[in-house]
Amino acid sequence: MAGRLLKVSSLATVAFASSGFYLYSRQLDLNDLSIIRFGRAAATTVVISYDYLTAFEHVEHGTEEYWALKSKVHRRSAERLLDLCCANRGTFIKVGQHLGALDYLLPEEYTSTLKVLHSRAPQSSMEQIQQVIREDLGKELSELFVSFEEKPQGAASLAQVHKAVLHDGRTVAVKVQHPKVQRQSSKDIVVMEVLLRAVHKVFPDFAFMWLVEEAKKNMPLELDFLNEGHNAERVARMLAHYPFLKVPMIHWDLSTKRILTMDFAEGGQVNDKDYMKKHGINVNEISESLGKMYSEMIFVHGFVHCDPHPGNVLVRKCPQNKKTEIVLLDHGLYQILKPDFRLDYCRLWQALINSDMSKVERYSRRLGAGDLYPLFACVLTARSWTAVNAGISSVPVTNSEFSNICWRLNEIILPTLCYTGEKRKITGTDSSSPNCICVAFCAAYYRITRNTICPY
Repeated sequence: MAGRLLKVSSLATVAFASSGFYLYSRQLDLNDLSIIRFGRAAATTVVISYDYLTAFEHVEHGTEEYWALKSKVHRRSAERLLDLCCANRGTFIKVGQHLGALDYLLPEEYTSTLKVLHSRAPQSSMEQIQQVIREDLGKELSELFVSFEEKPQGAASLAQVHKAVLHDGRTVAVKVQHPKVQRQSSKDIVVMEVLLRAVHKVFPDFAFMWLVEEAKKNMPLELDFLNEGHNAERVARMLAHYPFLKVPMIHWDLSTKRILTMDFAEGGQVNDKDYMKKHGINVNEISESLGKMYSEMIFVHGFVHCDPHPGNVLVRKCPQNKKTEIVLLDHGLYQILKPDFRLDYCRLWQALINSDMSKVERYSRRLGAGDLYPLFACVLTARSWTAVNAGISSVPVTNSEFSNICWRLNEIILPTLCYTGEKRKITGTDSSSPNCICVAFCAAYYRITRNTICPY
């Protein structure tokens, strides 16, 4: 008996030691293991769910104590989500960034906490970047570039961008995908789907599966940099008649699915008031140009840039003619709108401008907003329902309007969306309906930007 036990323990020791030596020799990061990533996500989900289940047991709903406690639960849950995203990286950070941008839909505690993910994305080492370039382009850095800055210009959830100089002297931006993202993304999405379904069973009113559905559809597109390059060229041709718009030229001989090389473009972010003041850039001119650009994308071509956050929209003065320019970056995701949708959307805007409320309701319903058409009109115009009724062109904007819209979405409308399942209908995750909320946010973007850089 003792001999058998000794044999078993010896085999176990050898197996453990061999496994350890294998992991060490492969320099495998434990974070790469699916079981580790799943376990971390599952643990976070359980802790957050338990907190929401138990926190309000002894507090009367609707009291000041209830709302104060609810805010605290939101805050600590958001911080746990932030920690999870930073630990699992990749797709988790991408989804976290998306959540942080949903000011209209999520409580402020979540959006303010998760917004930091835009500046806390992980960086790949120079060795990893060189390995991706070697695998995809088949050459060493010195064979392709005269210089290649080791410190990235920026790092995002899926890739990072380096400044480099070609042998012909041109300066380029080289976007290189993090080496592990491609392999991990599909597994991460499955993990999210499993956990969200589990949460839905515990909280039947929780209906955020649309997040996973959007990730399933969009992640493969965002991970294909050739697709991004083609989108960039298409929008550059489409809006070539606007001299103020600049889209960096793609260098196809140095681009693959994981590498995108383009002309290097400098400028300040569209919401950087100090940069614009320093360089003499007229914020009203920028606002008007953004409106023209996005209106044409939506109404004329039906091909809409879906990630217009400030980091992807740069402004600058042209060194040659000193005219103001807008540089549009990150063309991984575009929404294609059908002609019937664009026509109804155009008629809706006409109704909003003319304060024709019967048509506002009619065309909002045709676009899939249903009984939530007042909310839809407010999101589109970034105005209150009172202002929409009175006529958006005749009523001055007040500073309280934007806050009022966000409050109504967070405290009243969002629960209704989730409880009734209208969220699925209105976002167009059902293939039979268009993605009107995507367009609403794009259309309202330059108005919100104007409120940011040029308050009324």
